[in-house]
Amino acid sequence: MSFKLFIARRYMMSKKEAGFITVISAISVVGITVGVAALIVVLSVFNGFNGLVTSILVGFDPHLRITAVAGPAPQRAQLPLNDNAVQGVAPFVSGKAMIVSRSQSKVVFVRGIESSKIEKVCGLKEKMALGNLELQESGGRNLVIGLTLADRLGVVPGDSVWLVSPAGSEQALLGFGAPVMRSFRVSGIYESDNRDYDALYAYTSLRSAQLLFQIGNLIDGYEIRLTDLGRAEDVKADLQSGLGKEYRVESWYDLHHDLYSVMRIERWTAYIILCLIVGVATFNLLGSLTMSVLAKTRDIGILKAMGATNADIIAIFRFEGMLVGIVGTIAGILLGLIVCYLQVRFHLFALDPTVYIIPAIPVEIRFSDFFAVGGAALLLSFLSTIIPSRRAASMLPAEAIRWE
Repeated sequence: MSFKLFIARRYMMSKKEAGFITVISAISVVGITVGVAALIVVLSVFNGFNGLVTSILVGFDPHLRITAVAGPAPQRAQLPLNDNAVQGVAPFVSGKAMIVSRSQSKVVFVRGIESSKIEKVCGLKEKMALGNLELQESGGRNLVIGLTLADRLGVVPGDSVWLVSPAGSEQALLGFGAPVMRSFRVSGIYESDNRDYDALYAYTSLRSAQLLFQIGNLIDGYEIRLTDLGRAEDVKADLQSGLGKEYRVESWYDLHHDLYSVMRIERWTAYIILCLIVGVATFNLLGSLTMSVLAKTRDIGILKAMGATNADIIAIFRFEGMLVGIVGTIAGILLGLIVCYLQVRFHLFALDPTVYIIPAIPVEIRFSDFFAVGGAALLLSFLSTIIPSRRAASMLPAEAIRWE
């Protein structure tokens, strides 16, 4: 152990002199501990909600979606895909239509997809609440709708509804034709844990959607599910370069970019605000170091008379401040981990399961947060040592000893 670190540790732990300064240092440790723990807990909660949202969206949506830029296009014979990375590929047709029941009507997004491939690209089957996922026509047209939409329309599996397509609406307005209307039988009702989806999306077979929107054998694009979600961006880049500008390739993140952007802003805002707690604690550290310099004036003079350089004096008080920061940071990380563990294990902050889809506030611990939080705390601790350590180094040995 170097003499600089030894002296810094003695100054920090000393109880014989400058007891008030030691109390302020202890308050600084507690402040840094609370700030670091709060940061760890809050960031873990943000991670938990982020993971929950991702699991809901990705569990229901495809990992990649390819759409034709110029509108419906013929099916391609083959997509430039690596078979090892792909779990399933299915063409789809999508558009807005008005769904009409005996008592209500609502504009929804109708998505047509091949019945034999829907399980490979979409998590719709796992989300079925009533009925079954029978999209293939058997003497009629079948439709699967969300629970919220079914409740609003007042329908159950087996009931019939009408879909009114915007195709041909111009001719209908001019009096030269009638709007395209098709009768569908509700074969199933799903619940995706996302009320927007449950209220706005209806699924039918690919051929029924093509007839409803009158696009012949054309499709709007392809939905793709990968074996590894983490490879989505790489596969997206390969597909985009292989398909060219005629097609737009979007990953699961792109499909919900606005939502994730808001969540990222909230996360950074919380991080910056909670860093202010650590900042307040470092102001206490600044004060305690400044008073420590004044109390140790004689010691500083003696050390300089014995040959200690300005750099040595600066290092002593910087070590003292950094020791406070390190102790507070480690204690805060441990406290934050304990709170997160108790939340996961015992649900300290529970939620009403009749209102929310989860029983308690979700928590997800990421080791990258430890570096971000610990780095911020140590940086602020280091900054608080600059002024006191330079002030100590600027003292002249004769002046420091003269009045002692």
